[in-house]
Amino acid sequence: MTNSSQLRKDILTARGRLTADELKKKSSSIQSRLLNLEEIVNNNNIFVYVSFRSEVETLPLIKTFLNLGKIVTVPITRVKEKRLDAIRITDPKTDLVPGYCNIPEPEEELCLRQKVDPADIDVILLPGSVFDERGGRFGYGGGYYDRFVSAIPGAFRVGLAFDLQIVEEAPLQNHDEILDLVITETRIIRGER
Repeated sequence: MTNSSQLRKDILTARGRLTADELKKKSSSIQSRLLNLEEIVNNNNIFVYVSFRSEVETLPLIKTFLNLGKIVTVPITRVKEKRLDAIRITDPKTDLVPGYCNIPEPEEELCLRQKVDPADIDVILLPGSVFDERGGRFGYGGGYYDRFVSAIPGAFRVGLAFDLQIVEEAPLQNHDEILDLVITETRIIRGER
């Protein structure tokens, strides 16, 4: 096992030990920090991952963005093509169904009607397993988000993470994309993109 896969495994194990209450509290601090950022306030088209398992929760954010009148897009995983598509949603309750790996994703009918050109996205909120002090990020090993963000260099990239997911310097590879910001429950890390 390489350093990076062991690191990913250790951090995901630690993240998986957070209680439901800790997850909610920490996610809530992260959401507050994020909503005060001028990059969020001043941009309208926001791509948000739909949280799953022990990830920083995003459903409250999605609802807030919708209430603020923002255009909210979420990913659908196209496994065969190894890519993510951005799909606009207006109501997470009715628009999302269990998809790839049981992650909530837009239902197929919606994907046909509401696909958004990635070039229109202003801000991308990314999940991940490990983040570092430079704004480096490890996903879960599929490379879906790296490919997605590398195709839209103009979009502002924000990783949402818990403090326990931050290391000083992750052993990044060439294809690992650097973020503009990483937001945790206690701080905001400016990336070196």
